[in-house]
Amino acid sequence: MQIARVVGTVVSTMKSEKLNGLKLMLVKPIDLETFEEKGNILVAFDAVGVGEGEVVMIVSGSSSRQTELTENRPSDTAIIAVIDHIDLRSRRIFSKDKDNGGD
Repeated sequence: MQIARVVGTVVSTMKSEKLNGLKLMLVKPIDLETFEEKGNILVAFDAVGVGEGEVVMIVSGSSSRQTELTENRPSDTAIIAVIDHIDLRSRRIFSKDKDNGGD
């Protein structure tokens, strides 16, 4: 599992039938030490109904096919949770209510 920020959306009108009904989002992993985005932008299936800018938990590989929406579908990355807050080493490093940065 990784923490990432939703940075955009993908729209595809022509696709495999197994992808019909799935919302595609662009996510960028977050380095928890610095809370900055790092690495490559990934395409992920939205299994929980997220919006752009939200901090989310993503899974990849076979784990991404374990949600009700992605089961038996060609998925490599899926968004499985929206993060409310993150505490690291007894310090709040992210709070959804305060839009990153803790208390």
